Amino acid sequence: MTASAPEESAQTDPALVAAEAELARLRAEAEAAEAQLKAAQAKAALAAAEAAAAKARAAGGHVPDASSSEDRSRSEEVSGEVAPQPGAEPQSRTEQTPGVEGQGPARAPLSDSATQEQSPSGSTTQETHGGPLTEQEVQKVASGYAFEGATLDLGALLNGDPVASAQIRIPLPMMNRHGLVAGATGTGKTRTLQGLAEQLAAKGVPVFAADIKGDLSGVATPGEPSEKLLARTRAIGQDWKPEASVTEYFALGGVGKGVPVRATVSGFGPLLLSKVLGLNDTQESSLGLVFHYADANGLALVDLSDLRAVLTHLTSDEGKAELKALGGLSAATVGVILRELITFADAGADVFFGEPEFDVADFIRTAPDGRGVISLLEVPGVIDKPALFSTFLMYLLAELFEILPEVGDADKPKLVFFFDEAHLLFKDASKDFLAAIVQTVRLIRSKGVGVFFVTQTPKDVPSDVLAQLGSRVQHALRAFTPDDAKALRATVGTYPRSGYDLERVLQELGTGEAIVTVMSEKGAPTPVAWTRLRAPQGLMSPTPEPAIVAAVNASPLLAKYGTAIDRESAREILTAKMRAADDAAAAEDAALAKAKADAEYAKQKAAIDQQQAAADKANAAAEKKAQQEYERLLKKTAGTTRTSRSARTSPIEQILNSKSTEAILGGVIRGIFGTGKR
Repeated sequence: MTASAPEESAQTDPALVAAEAELARLRAEAEAAEAQLKAAQAKAALAAAEAAAAKARAAGGHVPDASSSEDRSRSEEVSGEVAPQPGAEPQSRTEQTPGVEGQGPARAPLSDSATQEQSPSGSTTQETHGGPLTEQEVQKVASGYAFEGATLDLGALLNGDPVASAQIRIPLPMMNRHGLVAGATGTGKTRTLQGLAEQLAAKGVPVFAADIKGDLSGVATPGEPSEKLLARTRAIGQDWKPEASVTEYFALGGVGKGVPVRATVSGFGPLLLSKVLGLNDTQESSLGLVFHYADANGLALVDLSDLRAVLTHLTSDEGKAELKALGGLSAATVGVILRELITFADAGADVFFGEPEFDVADFIRTAPDGRGVISLLEVPGVIDKPALFSTFLMYLLAELFEILPEVGDADKPKLVFFFDEAHLLFKDASKDFLAAIVQTVRLIRSKGVGVFFVTQTPKDVPSDVLAQLGSRVQHALRAFTPDDAKALRATVGTYPRSGYDLERVLQELGTGEAIVTVMSEKGAPTPVAWTRLRAPQGLMSPTPEPAIVAAVNASPLLAKYGTAIDRESAREILTAKMRAADDAAAAEDAALAKAKADAEYAKQKAAIDQQQAAADKANAAAEKKAQQEYERLLKKTAGTTRTSRSARTSPIEQILNSKSTEAILGGVIRGIFGTGKR
C-alpha cells in the first residue's frame, strides 16, 4: 500500500489506516535522527576546525577561516532539517537557558543531542556546545579573555567539550595584582602552580614558591609525554612539548638539601616571632619592648640564644633595674616568653635563625638566556612546624617590600611569590599580624611583586586579604558537612554573575579543571569561565634526588650562605658584661676583705702597742723609783767622803767589807801568826 492509494480504500480498511499512521511516525523519527546525526557531525567538524585553527595560530601559520567553518556547520544543520516534522514528537528534550545577564535557576549541562534552543519569539535557534553556556555566552567569554600584549595561558573554555578557540588567559602585567589558587586536596592546585611558574619563568619573570610536598621540584626536569597527555593538550589547543625551567633549590635553615635560608631574630621582628610563639597581645607588646631595649643598648639579636640571654639578663638581679625602667613589662611576662622560647628552641627551631642572613634580592634573578629563575624552598623537613614555615614566608615577603623600589604598573612583575598552604599563615593570627599582612599585600603591588595564595578553600584567607586579589583559579570544592556547604555557598557568592550554577559546578569539576576569573588589562573582572587547564611542560613528579644535589652543589649561592657564622652578639656581649661584673664584684669583695683584715691588724697592733707602752711606763716608773731610792741611800751614806761612787758594790764585796768579816779574818790571822799572844 502506497500513499497514492484510493481514499475510499483507506476509509474502508481501519488496519490500513493504522499502518499508514505508524509508517509516517517512523519516517519522522528517522528524519529527526538523521538530522541529529548530521548536527553531531557538524559539531565535530567545527571542533576539529577550531582546534586546527588554534594550533596554526600558535605555530604562526595560516589560520583557517573559523567563521566560514562555523557557517558551513550551521548550514549543514539547516539542510539536515534539524527541526522535527510537523506532528512528529521530538526525540530529545531541549532545555531552555536563561540569557547571559541572568543567573537563572540551576541548570544541568546539555547532552550532545541537545543542539537547539528556542528564543522567546520561537523564530531562531542557537547552537550550544553540549554545556551550560549558549553560543552567545561562549563568544562573550572568548572575547572577555582576548587580551593584547603578553599573557599567561591557563587553558581552554570547557562547555561540555573543550572549546579550543576560547583560550582563558591572564595578562602578564596583571600578575602583580595578586591572586588565589584554591581547591580541595587532589584537584590539581600544585599542577596549576607549576604551569603558571613555568610560563612566568619563560617570559623572564623570577618565581618563588614553597615546595610543600616535594613534587614541585619536577619543574626542573622535562616532562614525559604520553598518549593521554597529548590527546588532552591537543583538545585544548596546547602545543605541548617537554621543557625544563632554570631552578634554584633552597632549604629553610639548612634543614634539607638546598641552599640554607636563615634570618636573624632582629630581622624577623617581634610581630612575626609572637605569631610563631603563640603569644597573646600583652605578651606580644612586651616582646616588642624587649626588642627595643636590645636595639637601644646595642645588643644584636642574631639567634634565639641571644634573645634568651637578654630575657635572662632582665630577670636577673643585675637587670631588674633596667627591666623596671622599660615600663609596663612585668617579670612574670618575661618568664612566660622565656619559657616559650626554650620550648621553641628545643623543638629544633633554633636552626632557622642565624647568620649569614639571606638577602631576598637573590630571589630576583634571571638566567643568562633571559629566563627567570624559579626558586623553590624545600620544606618537607619542617612540615611539623607549620606556623614557623608560613611566618618565615611572610618574613621573606616583608623583606622584599623593604628593599624594592617603587615601580608602579610595569609591563611584567619583578617577582611572583606563590604562598602555598596559606591557611597556616592566618591560623590564630593576631589583629596586628593580619593588619601587617593586609598592608604588605596592598602595597607590595607597586613594588612589582605579585602574590598568589594557594590554599584549600577561600575561607582560609581573611576577607581583607581576598579583597586585594585580582585573579582567581578555583578548583573543585567538597561539601561533605554542613560547614562545608556553608563555605561553598559563601564562595559562590563572591563570584560575578554568570551562566553557571556555581554551587553545583564547583562540586563537579574534574581534576585539572577550574572556575577562573581574572583581572583584565582595564582592571575589570573577566567573565567566569569553566576551564580545562594546561598541562605543565616539566615533570609532574619530583626531580630525582641526585639531580637536586648536583644543582645545589653547582649553585653560586652555596658559598655565600652554606656556612653558618657565629659573631659577637647579645649573648656574647651580656656574657662578657656579666663576667666583668663578676670580676668587679670579686675584686670588690677581695678589697673589702683586705680592708677588714688591715683594720683588724691595726686594731690588734694598737692594743699590743698600748700594752707595750703601759709596760714601758711601768718599767720606767719602777726604774725611777729605784733610782730615787738609790740616791736616797747614797745621800745617806755619803757623809764621810766628798765624792760619791756611782758604782754599786757586789754582794761579795759587801760581805768582805763588812765589820764582822773583818773581825773574823783578824782573829784567824792572829791565831796563825801567834800575834794573839801579845
